[in-house]
Amino acid sequence: MSPQPAELLRTWFDEVWCKGQEAAIDRLMAEEAVAHGLPGGDMNGAAGFRQVFKAFRGAFPDIHIAVDHTITQGDMVSTHCRVTGTHTGEGLGIEPTGKRVDFEGMTIARVVDGQIRESGRRDRRW
Repeated sequence: MSPQPAELLRTWFDEVWCKGQEAAIDRLMAEEAVAHGLPGGDMNGAAGFRQVFKAFRGAFPDIHIAVDHTITQGDMVSTHCRVTGTHTGEGLGIEPTGKRVDFEGMTIARVVDGQIRESGRRDRRW
């Protein structure tokens, strides 16, 4: 049985972002997935997402994304998250500043057959 959409998103943020498990991308994201609202524009597929993952994990190796709330309707799930980390790497092509980030954001995703098929984000920087 496939995980429920909210459970899958919690697993996504924990395994992919917090633990840095790149292999989890292929398990949790469909190859034909589309992610909207990423730096540089929309991204297609798990293979395309890996570039975003490597850039952000490279810049913020201690990134942590805590899911505070979820709302699910059918195959759609919305998450409200808190993102923290320290800019110590050059993964985004910017010299490391050593500064901490702490902001809240929202993501909405469509989950089909236990994988993310489409997602988009909105963040609020404090």
